[in-house]
Amino acid sequence: MVDMPSAVNEAMVTVLVRGHVVTMDGDRRELADGAVAIAGDRIARVGPYQQLRADYPSAAVVGTADSVVTPGYINAHQHLTGDRLIRSCIPERIDSQDAIFKWAVPVHGAHTGDDDELSAMLGAIEAVCNGVTCTVEAGTVAHPERIAAGLQRVGMRATLGQWGWDVADAPFAAPADEVLARQTEMLSKLPHGGLVEAWITLVGHDLMSDDLVVRASELARTSGVGMTFHLSPHAGDPVSYLARTGKRPFVHLRDLGVFGRHVLVAHAVHLDDEEVDIVLQTETAIASCPWAYIRLAQGFTTAGRHGELFARGARMAIGCDAENAGDAVDVLRAAALFVGLARDKMMDPFSMDAHDGLSMLTIGGAEAINKSATIGSLEVAKQADIVLHDTSGPEWMTRSTDVVRQLVWASDGRSVSEVFVAGRHVVSGGKCITVDMESLRAEAHARRDFFLALRASQA
Repeated sequence: MVDMPSAVNEAMVTVLVRGHVVTMDGDRRELADGAVAIAGDRIARVGPYQQLRADYPSAAVVGTADSVVTPGYINAHQHLTGDRLIRSCIPERIDSQDAIFKWAVPVHGAHTGDDDELSAMLGAIEAVCNGVTCTVEAGTVAHPERIAAGLQRVGMRATLGQWGWDVADAPFAAPADEVLARQTEMLSKLPHGGLVEAWITLVGHDLMSDDLVVRASELARTSGVGMTFHLSPHAGDPVSYLARTGKRPFVHLRDLGVFGRHVLVAHAVHLDDEEVDIVLQTETAIASCPWAYIRLAQGFTTAGRHGELFARGARMAIGCDAENAGDAVDVLRAAALFVGLARDKMMDPFSMDAHDGLSMLTIGGAEAINKSATIGSLEVAKQADIVLHDTSGPEWMTRSTDVVRQLVWASDGRSVSEVFVAGRHVVSGGKCITVDMESLRAEAHARRDFFLALRASQA
């Protein structure tokens, strides 16, 4: 049953989140007029609203019978520094390498600690306002402690790492020993289990020596944390690996013993048959960022095999990537695109549906980042990461008999009204209530102008 005795102190129930509750539990139960009871940072009960209201008459009620309540969404790949302060400013009609080395790298290099914290806060505010309660940060260059401070101010759950790469002549590169020392320091500063915790985070691509990636993977394994890096979003990585090692990227890293359940690879678009099999055999997770591939014209619709990977049981999650690639930090929008492209590429309407898309944002995403024991579904004793969608908008004027179908295909993050992260109310009435967003607006505009002027002076 959904309504069951709680493993947490029910006497501490302070909030009931009411609506059509989509639990995403093992039975995928939904309650037409249900509620989730919050006690501290945990879920105390999940059951019919009228019953929970009678049991907790003094608890505050958020939502109505018409609301839609889901687990918090997981964004499995998001850059929170650099591009955020020049959002949508990098031209579209340029090569991806120019976008990186003529725009992103100079901007990253000029970031101060204040810039990194501001950037992280802006990204996190948009994320939580679109229902994202947990983000896998894709790697910061210089000031990870300031990123953590910004995320903690907003109240979003996240994994965080300082980028590392050790190839010669690359910007911000360092010897493997130095990179690993920084990673180890991060683990001590942001221990496992906190709201913001450290992961081992490399740039990836062909910007890491075999020594670095092998030792980094072992550090993640022995520390009990995740590891993430970029690989094969475009055809360049396979070409580079074949030239250097004689093997394609996933084959080479498999042979080095890098992969496993602790690894989350961002992208993995350009794979051959053997590499697809390696992803499945090693149980390595994949973070798919469909808007980024479409935006950057990286060949996802022709070469991408993420739908096939999902159909064959791969551990898959959805990401939004950088603001000048995915642009919007809205995973619902990204999930709809993923499902649509997968169905179209396989020309199979039975291959995936909206429920699969929602799963990748919730329990499936949690499984991909090894956090399904604590987040990803609305179940007793799990962390109270909860999203409430307001259904008063025009997209909900006629209500589907399948709420999930309507949520994924007809709605997006703009319908999010209330968000709780570990029981803390962080979004109310569609606005972040932990940070005054308006107070950041002038500073964000000033720093945008600074970076654009800097870039123009270097052009």
